[in-house]
Formats: sequence, C-alpha cells, structure tokens
Amino acid sequence: MRLYRIPQAAGIDALTLAEADIPQPQRGQVLVKMHAASLNYRDLMIVNGRAARGAPPANLVPLSDGAGEVVATGPDVTRVGPGDRVAATFMQTWIGGPIGPDDAASSLGGAMDGVLAEYKLFDQNGLVHLPPHLSFEQGATLPCAAVTAWNALFGGQPLHPGDAVLVLGTGGVSVFALQLAVAAGLVVVATSSSDDKLARMRQLGATHLVNYRRNPEWQDEVVALTNGGVDRVVEVGGPGTLPRSIAVTRQGGEIVLIGVLTTGGNIDPVPVLRKGLVLRGLYVGSRQMFEALNHAITAHRIEPVIDRVFPFAQAEDAYRHQASQTHLGKVVIRIAD
Repeated sequence: MRLYRIPQAAGIDALTLAEADIPQPQRGQVLVKMHAASLNYRDLMIVNGRAARGAPPANLVPLSDGAGEVVATGPDVTRVGPGDRVAATFMQTWIGGPIGPDDAASSLGGAMDGVLAEYKLFDQNGLVHLPPHLSFEQGATLPCAAVTAWNALFGGQPLHPGDAVLVLGTGGVSVFALQLAVAAGLVVVATSSSDDKLARMRQLGATHLVNYRRNPEWQDEVVALTNGGVDRVVEVGGPGTLPRSIAVTRQGGEIVLIGVLTTGGNIDPVPVLRKGLVLRGLYVGSRQMFEALNHAITAHRIEPVIDRVFPFAQAEDAYRHQASQTHLGKVVIRIAD
C-alpha cells in the first residue's frame, strides 16, 4: 500500500510518499480501506514542527481526519463489520466523559500515526459509523473540526433557540459551528475579511455579517447587532482576538477557547470577572460527542462544506491550499474512489 510520511518536520516539502505492507488486524482491531482524509490547521503546525507537543515522531503518517470502509476485522470485534462505512475518532482512547490525562497521547496524526494511507488499522473503539447520506469525502471532514464545533456549542452551558453565537472566520470549525447552530435555532454572527466569504456564510444561515478588515473595532458592531452581545463565542483566533471576544460576550456568557491562529493581545481579567464569563478550553471531543454529532447531522441532513478535493498524489498541493487561507470550509484528499 501507499502512504505518506514526515521523515522530519521540515515543512510541506518534507511530505514523502512511501510504501508499506498492508497490516493485518489482531484481536479487537479493524482494517479500514481509507477513501478520504481532510486537513486541519494543526496539520500545518505538525509538518512545520510548531505543534504544541513539539516535533512529531520521526516518519509520522500525518492527518487525524479520515473515512473509509471496513475490509477485515480481528477476533472479538463487535462494533463494526466488513462493508461498514466509518470514520476514526481524533483521540482513539477518549470514549466519553471528561478528557483523561493520557487521551492526548492517542491523537492521530500527531502523537501516533495518522490516516494519510491507503489502509489503516484501528482499535474497534476508535471508530464511528458515518451518517448514511454523506460521502467518504464529506465523512472525512468530521473527526476534528465538526466534533470540535459540536463540543463548543453543546458541551458547556446550555444554549437555547434564539441565543446568539459568534463564529470567527470561515475555517472548518467555524463553518461547522454555523451549520450546527442554525440547525439548533441559534442566531449566528459570522466574521471574515472577505465579503465573498461572508456572502457564502449568509447562504449557510448566518444572521449577521461583520467584515473585520473594513471595521477593525468589530466587537462594537457585534454588540450593536445583537443588542448587547452574544451568548457564546467560538474562539479560534487566540490571544489576538480574545480581548474582543470578551468584549462581545454578554453577562454570564461563555467563550470557548479552541485555536491559536493569532498572537499578541493583553488579556484584562476584570471584564471576565464583572460579567461572570465562562472561559472553557477544549481539545476536540470524545467518541460519544462524535456519535451525538452524527445523529444531528443525519436528522438535519447537514452537508459538510468542502472547499476543494485533491487526489492522493497531490497531497502537498492540498497542504499548500490549506496554508493559503483562501479556503472556506474543509480541504480534502481523496485516497481511493
């Protein structure tokens, strides 16, 4: 079989196409023929050696998000069978409840080999069934971005129809958060520096649109549009946007800390204290969250937004497209038809 490896974290050019024997499932294991994988910002950090955990293991197989078909199972496998369409969980050992201290060590494409391969072995507990109406390419977008968005919206304080949510930018997490929030009857404010991207977010259901390049003090516009602020911020920006996110959150609201796309910014704790805000950090989500997400996707017939699909042989081009930040939604690599 063919697969990609990162011999050393030296940039996108370090991606190396290699060959290996197709592995055979042992007790409790499942062999999946991978059909598609998708990229996240994390994957750029890993290939460039800038991930939070430091340099990845040598010869790492990259990417956490993939979907495929079960082709063989080892003894005592009961959760899936040959022919099932499945996706892998981001952290293979986080089944439910709060994240455990060792779960991060089971993250695909970072702490352990990922899914950018024609075949991949998984423990049966690290797989979920795909929503029936989704293609493999669509299913491959779910494990990190969609589960993160689900956790951001429904893993903290309860939200109710009519509550307001702010999503920053138009990356995978923000677009999924928009789609899930709309399905739940929430009011969504979307920000971007591109009017074309904002128009697309409007088509996906955003109620209010804010161009932060044209309006650098965008927090004031968000407060005005929502009559005092939002109930939840899906905060993917990091230190550079967090002060503004604090400013736009109404009394008792919640800011979900997800990304580190920006730098700088001084955080004043006084507004957090006076408003009684909840700052909740999260790292993707559990298998139980993934399964709940899939029920919602199935019930509401949600279609993941894919910006572009690249063939397996052009994986480097997919990485470069992700790095360009011109995409809206997810960048996908088709591994097999």
